[in-house]
Amino acid sequence: MRDTIRLPLHLVAGLVLLIVAAAVFNAIAGAAVGPGARLAALDISVSQWLHARASEPWTTLMLAVSHLHSVAGIAFLTLLFAWQLWRRQAHYWLLTVFLSVPPGMVLNVLLKHSYQRVRPSFAEPLLTLPTFSFPSGHTLAATVFYGVLACYLWTLARSAGQRAALVVGALLMVALVAFSRVYLGVHYLTDVLAAVAEGLGWLAICVTAVSSLRRHRERL
Repeated sequence: MRDTIRLPLHLVAGLVLLIVAAAVFNAIAGAAVGPGARLAALDISVSQWLHARASEPWTTLMLAVSHLHSVAGIAFLTLLFAWQLWRRQAHYWLLTVFLSVPPGMVLNVLLKHSYQRVRPSFAEPLLTLPTFSFPSGHTLAATVFYGVLACYLWTLARSAGQRAALVVGALLMVALVAFSRVYLGVHYLTDVLAAVAEGLGWLAICVTAVSSLRRHRERL
C-alpha cells in the first residue's frame, strides 16, 4: 500500500485561502472592469448615493482614516509594529511583516497599471487623485497590515473570546478603511472588495511561507 502524502494543516489552510481569494478577485475583476462589466452600474449607484449624502463631521473623519492608511501612514504603522516584534525577538513574525506589507503594496500598484480603471468622477469631488482605481491600495494595505497583526496577536491570545475579538477588530478596521475610500469618492465598491480579496490571498502566501520556513528549521 502506497504511503499517502499528508500536508500540514497550516499549508492546507493557506492554500485554501489563496485559492478562494484568487477566485473572488478574478470574479470581481471580470464583473467590474472592462467590456461587459456587470457591476459597473452598481458601482456608480453606490458612489453617487454616498457622495450625495456626504456631510460633516463624517467627511473629516473619513479623511483622517484615509490619511492614516496612506503609504506614509502604513509605513509608520508597519515600522512601529516591526519595532515591537524586534524587541520581543519575534524574528519570524518580523520577516512576515516585511514580506507581506511592502511587497503587497507594490503588487497592488502593478495591478492598478494592469487594469487601468479610471476613478469615480464628480462635479464637486471631496478628493481627487491622478492614479488608477482598481484595486484600492489603501484597502489592500489595511487588509495585509491588520491581517498580519491579527495573526500575530492570535498566537498570544489565551481564550476563544480574545481570538474572536481580534478577528472582529481586524475586520472592522479593514471595513472602515474601505468605506472611507468609497465615501470620499476615490474608489468604487468593487475596487475595495477586490483589494480585500487580493490582500487575503497575498497574506496567505506570506504567512504560510514563513510558517513553513520556521517549521522546516525547527526540524533540522
